[in-house]
Amino acid sequence: MDADKPPPPGGDRVRCIACVHYFVTHDPTFPHGCRALGFRSARPPMLDVLEASGQPCLYFVEKRRIR
Repeated sequence: MDADKPPPPGGDRVRCIACVHYFVTHDPTFPHGCRALGFRSARPPMLDVLEASGQPCLYFVEKRRIR
């Protein structure tokens, strides 16, 4: 992991809902989407990425929180 980049929330597990690339679609069959990878899924995209590559999503960028 890059020393300048903080670890993803929850340790090594990437949470799509905390990523700037995540979006919710209007398709009830595929309600989760990832703009970085360009796909929609029935489950959070991080699970498809982990299943396909065996590693956490490398496109994860944590959303900035508005205080």
